[in-house]
Amino acid sequence: MIIGSGLFANEEPTPLELFDERIRPIFQSEDPSSCVQCHLSSVDLKDYILPSHQQTFVSLNAQGLIDPRNPAKSKILKLIQMGEKDSDEGARLIHEKIRKAEYKAFAAWIEACCKDPDLVKPSAPEPDAWAKPDRPDAVIRHTRKSRVVDSFARNIWSQRMRCFPCHMPFELDESNPKHLRPIKKVAEFEDQFGQDHAQQLRFFKKSPKETLKHWIERSQQVPEGSYPLINIKEPRRSLILLKPTSRLPEKVNGIRKKASNADPVSHMGGLKMHVDDQSYKAFVAWLEDYARVVGGTYQSVEELPGDNWYPSKHMVIIEDAPEEWPDQVRVQLFVHAWDESRSTWEQEPIAFTQNSLTPKRRVAGALFLLRSQGAERAWHPEEETLPDGRYLLKVYVDSKQRLKNQPAAMLSESDFYGQTTVLGPWTKTFKDARKVAGDQFSR
Repeated sequence: MIIGSGLFANEEPTPLELFDERIRPIFQSEDPSSCVQCHLSSVDLKDYILPSHQQTFVSLNAQGLIDPRNPAKSKILKLIQMGEKDSDEGARLIHEKIRKAEYKAFAAWIEACCKDPDLVKPSAPEPDAWAKPDRPDAVIRHTRKSRVVDSFARNIWSQRMRCFPCHMPFELDESNPKHLRPIKKVAEFEDQFGQDHAQQLRFFKKSPKETLKHWIERSQQVPEGSYPLINIKEPRRSLILLKPTSRLPEKVNGIRKKASNADPVSHMGGLKMHVDDQSYKAFVAWLEDYARVVGGTYQSVEELPGDNWYPSKHMVIIEDAPEEWPDQVRVQLFVHAWDESRSTWEQEPIAFTQNSLTPKRRVAGALFLLRSQGAERAWHPEEETLPDGRYLLKVYVDSKQRLKNQPAAMLSESDFYGQTTVLGPWTKTFKDARKVAGDQFSR
């Protein structure tokens, strides 16, 4: 009896027949592959397929993505299966059918190819002939959803208490005396505007992952004329950034107008974030990075941001700033650790903060710890704290207003003002912030 492919019933399909029947449809499909479950851009299973089955196998084998001795353990199969480890049950179920079909197709084709001695014989095609994504591996890893969520947790979720309690009542604790007033405030708000409106304002959920998912969904359904929570086209015009940096709506005949999500944006909670402080900088950095990841615009490793900021509760205050610092000038402060083994300061900073000069000639900010080679010896990310010791503080003044147009940027040596050393413990409260006088900084 003859079956569709022209084979006898007891014969196995050839690699070519399996490729044409099961792999080529993946290559020709206009639909995205299961890669989108774990990656927001930069990679698709189609990227690893060439027009012929010989070229495709040789290419994958040359890249180490096929194990000729044990086809079932080939790396390309493990990559396809990565979606099974996704903690998002909904995403697993949505992509399960496609993922299983892709896995079975590649597993059957690879097994058949590995039985063909002409295909598995050693060959070394030029890398230019390989089938692979047109982005470096580091860029592909940068687009993983897990990396994006982790970055969101460090840069935005960590700053959520600025929005307490109106946008996150789940943080309220009736047994905490300090929460009694916020609890009353939330109750009054719900009485005034209704439960439904109050529910809509609960932007933050109980985890970073839930929150980001909620924001993305809200950003896809935006009333005409309003800004989305996350603005892919204009990251700095994202509502999640515009709201906390906006003031109360104006009053008309003694009655305050409703808060606006369109120009001019206003915030019923009033000003919660300054456009020059470290939190604003972190929000902008994440939003701009997310927009580039979703847009698939990263082409090279050099374009990727460091993405190594970890929030801490350490506060630094510069008091009595030098007279030559212009009013409201933006200032960045970097912390360098002492390398005992080399008896010198670490070249790379291990923490930084940023803010503008106040009318009282002060600059205050919470430190973001930086993961780097030096930082790994000085602190652990899970502790989010610096040990007692000797540190070098270096100050940079944005007299050229570079940060006005590039708020996520770090100032360079041309902006360096001075430095000083400090000793002792690092506290975790604003009351006991580390204070440094402006005249302590010298070149």
